This record gives sequence, C-alpha cells and structure tokens, in this order.
Amino acid sequence: MIKSMTGYGKSMAEITGRKLTIEIKTLNSKQLDLSLKIPGYFREKELEVRNLITQQLDRGKVDFFVNQEMTGEMLSHSLNHDLAMKYYTDLKILRKKMRDDTPILPLVIKMPDVLQSSREEIDEKEWEVIREAIRTALVQVDEYRIGEGKALEEDMLKHVHAILQLLDAVEPFEKSRTEEIRKHLIRDFATISGDFNGSAPDQNRFEQELIYYLEKLDITEEKVRLLKHCQYFLETLSEPVSQGKKLGFVTQEMGREINTIGSKASHADIQKIVVQMKDELEKIKEQLGNIL
Repeated sequence: MIKSMTGYGKSMAEITGRKLTIEIKTLNSKQLDLSLKIPGYFREKELEVRNLITQQLDRGKVDFFVNQEMTGEMLSHSLNHDLAMKYYTDLKILRKKMRDDTPILPLVIKMPDVLQSSREEIDEKEWEVIREAIRTALVQVDEYRIGEGKALEEDMLKHVHAILQLLDAVEPFEKSRTEEIRKHLIRDFATISGDFNGSAPDQNRFEQELIYYLEKLDITEEKVRLLKHCQYFLETLSEPVSQGKKLGFVTQEMGREINTIGSKASHADIQKIVVQMKDELEKIKEQLGNIL
C-alpha cells in the first residue's frame, strides 16, 4: 500500500465559551517537519499534541492550526484596550484612504486577541474533547494520504510495466548486434592482416580476443538484474506499509542497470530503448518524492 505525503484533515470541537476548528495540512518532506499554530492556553498541552501527530504521521511537512471562536457561554472576558485602540487607529486610517464609512467598532471587537477570556485554562474533560477532535483530523489526513497514494501507485505501476516491455523489446536486437560487431571486427582484422610484411597475425589469438571483447559487451546479466529490480519494486508497492525510501533505493539500482545496458549497447535501436527506459524511470522518481 502506498501513501502520499500530501494530506488534509479538519474537525470541530466545542468547549465552554469556545468553538475550535482544527486543521491539519501535510506536504512532502524528507523528515517530519512539524509547525504548530495554537492558542496560548494550548501551550501546556503542546508536547501531547506533538506526540499525537508523530504517532500518526511518520513523515512530511505538517502544519497544525487551531482557530477559536468565542461563544456566548464565555464565563468572563476582558477587553485588551491597547490592542483595540491600535486596531481602531489603523482601521480609521484605512477607512479614510478608501473613503469608506463602514462602522469600525464591530470590526475591532472581532480582531484577534481583542476580546480575552479571563479563564485561560482547560480542564481534563474539555481537553479530552479537543484530543478526540485532533484524532479525528489525523484520521482524515491518513485517509486522504491513502487516497492520493492509490493514484500514485497506479501511475508508477504503469511506468514499471513500460520498462519491462521495453526490456523485452531489447532481445530481438541482441543477436543481430553481436553478429554485426563480430563481422565488423573480422573485416577490420582481415584488412589489417594484409598490411603485415612476412608473418600474419595469430588467428587463434584474434579469436580469443574477439570472444573476450564480445563477452564484455554482453548485457544478459544487466537485463536479469533489471528484471529482478522491477519485480522487487512491484513487490514493495504491495507491502502493507508504505515504503517510499525503500522504493527510492530500488529505483537507484534500476537506473544503474539501465545505464550499464546503454553503455554496452553499441547499437542504435537498443540505445533508443534505453533512452525510453530512462524516461519512464524519471517519471517514477518524480512520484517517489511525494510518497511516505
């Protein structure tokens, strides 16, 4: 099963005097990069929030937001006069520039941190409500990642099977390639032999060197290893846990074998196939950057 590192989750929680909206957004990152934007009274619970997130989300850039809205159930509150005056002054200047007559005071009251609660602590029952809301948002993120992962998996399967088809397409050119190289070398050897005065080059030694040279150009082992790597890639895709890093290592090995086939090919048609393999492999690597 493949999971994307892109995810989103949102949940709501209501406690005395407050309505909380919890949002979690995730993007791709090599490690867990966690950013929290939470109200001040959450600070004592920050470590627990981090633990809840790290237990559910292994990797990725994670943005955790808590937005709060005060309700009529607030037990008591106070007005931050200094902050309210600053907002009022700024809005008054803005209204003048815009030549607008919108009432300012209702806007000031709604600005962040103007209306403050004198009750900044949350008891254990309220925290349990919030904790459950966080878990709900995390489950949504995980489901989102699974859904995105299915699309990524289908795309990578397509590219791996394309590489396997291209690998099969190499075989018809292999025998003709060897024969062409052999004929070319024999023809050159015959031409060079005519230039010698006296004794001709050793024919047996030439045959030995020819066999050695053709063996060095043989790509059978590389083809077998590339096939094994592709099969291992497909097996890893179907594992119950997302294995983005392992898949990355496998693609490195696939690329090494494809490059070796290209360097040994000495055949235009095989070189063309190798270029197509590299293109398919690059498309796989692009997708791997967003896999958990």
